[in-house]
Amino acid sequence: MHQHDHSTVMKSSEHEYLGLNKNIAYGLQHVLTMYGGIIAPPLILASAVGLDSAETGLLLAAALFVGGAATLLQSLGVKYFGAQLPIVQGVSFSGVASMSAIIATGGGLPEVYGAVIVAAIFGLLLTPFFARIIVFFPAVVTGCVITMIGIALIPVAVRWMMGGNNHAPDWGDPTNIALAMLTLAIILAFNLLSNPVLRRLAVLLGMVLATLIAYVLGYADFSTVLQGTLFAWPRFFHFGLPAFDFTAILAMLIVSLVVMTETTADIIAIGEIVGTPVSAKRIGDGLRADMLSSAISPCLGSFMQSAFAQNVGLVAITGIKSRFVVASAGIILMLLGLLPVIGRLVAAIPLPVLGGAGLVLFGTVAASGIRTLAKVDYHDHKNMIIVATSLAMGMIPIVNQEFYAQFPMWFQTLFHSGISAACISAILLNLLFHHLLKAQKKIAIASLPSDTPSS
Repeated sequence: MHQHDHSTVMKSSEHEYLGLNKNIAYGLQHVLTMYGGIIAPPLILASAVGLDSAETGLLLAAALFVGGAATLLQSLGVKYFGAQLPIVQGVSFSGVASMSAIIATGGGLPEVYGAVIVAAIFGLLLTPFFARIIVFFPAVVTGCVITMIGIALIPVAVRWMMGGNNHAPDWGDPTNIALAMLTLAIILAFNLLSNPVLRRLAVLLGMVLATLIAYVLGYADFSTVLQGTLFAWPRFFHFGLPAFDFTAILAMLIVSLVVMTETTADIIAIGEIVGTPVSAKRIGDGLRADMLSSAISPCLGSFMQSAFAQNVGLVAITGIKSRFVVASAGIILMLLGLLPVIGRLVAAIPLPVLGGAGLVLFGTVAASGIRTLAKVDYHDHKNMIIVATSLAMGMIPIVNQEFYAQFPMWFQTLFHSGISAACISAILLNLLFHHLLKAQKKIAIASLPSDTPSS
């Protein structure tokens, strides 16, 4: 009985309203956590296309504005759209390789935008079928995927810790790594305090303090913050009207499947952390919000949207489960998109500081996955095989990025992300071991003569 009471109390935790001040403070923490992740794809694509700094700024502003709007839709939700969970949306990293390939093979941003629009509409139509596969996501699958999300993000944190740019002279400089470790130490120190508010704001405070120390020591540069416009509206089709190229669309269709798989995994992960039941309907609403914002995104100059895994870690580590906190983060992101000056201020945070925070955040995602895997029955050797193989499959592209280099592009798109590799592997092995083999066994038993005792 006591157990039942506990779950009822937990159920409402995502609908809890914490008040304006806390919403803003905790929302800002979400924004800083995902900032490096949300600006990375547009930065990579801007350099692939060869945009100047002003145009790159517009691409970044668009990413922030659309990410904020998508986060509001996902967290607050309207009928049929939005999972109403503390999920932060932003430009999906899964599509970066495919979009870079479209650009490398002679396409431009219009081809990329056209492909994203078609792929997102395709995803939107596919959602009702996709949401029904919740039955194929038991703890053995979700645990593998959540663990892999954390592990796959660790290299991102390590890159930031080393300075972010492997061609820069200070790449891997002990000073960079010391700054990252200082950030980590401050975050850990705040986590040791008895004050719950300071504990929950540990990541934000750690990043602010480490940035101030870096500035005093001359490792943070805020000189460019006031250069350029202070306010700018998002522009429609600034980079040209979308163009539709068959190969580009095909590549993005695969990406949309990967994004939907990852978002499904993130919704399930958030459900586990918040302690709220996740139904097929809820996943469907979440995926529809995901794909609708992805379809509209190119009109404003951004790319495919997906749920952000690093923020799943923040919800787990802070224990703040309110979706209104994430909605506040969405509003902050939209404001950042309208105020390039604030974007430049946040961009001036040294990457090693983000790396130090990333280490504990991404590790927390992996730890949440391990907690889910702890619920799995390992007396059944099939589960052990599913977990072992799926995690190993997910590690392949992380350990060696050239592993699939000789494979066709569609295959690379599916498997170059450790998250989707582990997800596909876990789903297929779970289907094989727990559904197909059992079904065969049932058929075999049913076809036995009636006088034979069945086991």
